[in-house]
Amino acid sequence: MIFFIVIVHVVALTQTAKKTRDHKTAVVQEIRSAIDDHESIYLFSYENMRSHLFKKVRMDFREPDMEGKSSRIFLGKNKLMQIALGRTPEDEYGDNLRALSKHVKGSVGLLVTSKSKDEVLEYFENLAEEDFARAGSIAPRKIVVTNEMLYNFQVSMVEQFRKLGMPVEVNNGKLVLIGSRKEYVVCEEGQTLTVEACKILVQFGIKVSEFRLDLVCHWTNNGEFIEF
Repeated sequence: MIFFIVIVHVVALTQTAKKTRDHKTAVVQEIRSAIDDHESIYLFSYENMRSHLFKKVRMDFREPDMEGKSSRIFLGKNKLMQIALGRTPEDEYGDNLRALSKHVKGSVGLLVTSKSKDEVLEYFENLAEEDFARAGSIAPRKIVVTNEMLYNFQVSMVEQFRKLGMPVEVNNGKLVLIGSRKEYVVCEEGQTLTVEACKILVQFGIKVSEFRLDLVCHWTNNGEFIEF
């Protein structure tokens, strides 16, 4: 007779809850420590977030300023950021910081820095990177594919393009649009892009999305607050 011994590791719910509380407390403390070390906070909003592009932003602001301080960026967890900043005159972490806290909603992040205002404004103004669109985004313009554009592809791509909805065929050893078609409309301006349309744009190397961060407001440790 064979016996099996099953060992069950039980984690108490109170343990899990404590870890969650400890993590939240650590995040709040980390934000407040950054505020103590720097002169100002910028709140920025974003669309079309791309992690590989945002990583460069983080690295740029890690470069020490004139005083040797590295800026900090906090992203996500809006409620924790509000708690760290404070939402009322009684619990705000700095004078008038509640004014900035009110704007912490939606897709936003905090830049805590001692860099000069001119330097930060110039950085954000010049920050714009083209990227491939994702499904669900809005086409900024009409985009078409022509036979001349298809000539660059091998005829073995015919089935792949057909699966994406493109009416293509092989004619005289070249990949072309079916019949007398001279162009295929991938999308119209203002149209919501489908998964198939985005894949076609990638195939042709057409970037219609733009990664950028927009400044919302600015707070300094002397209590000054402005909206952009």
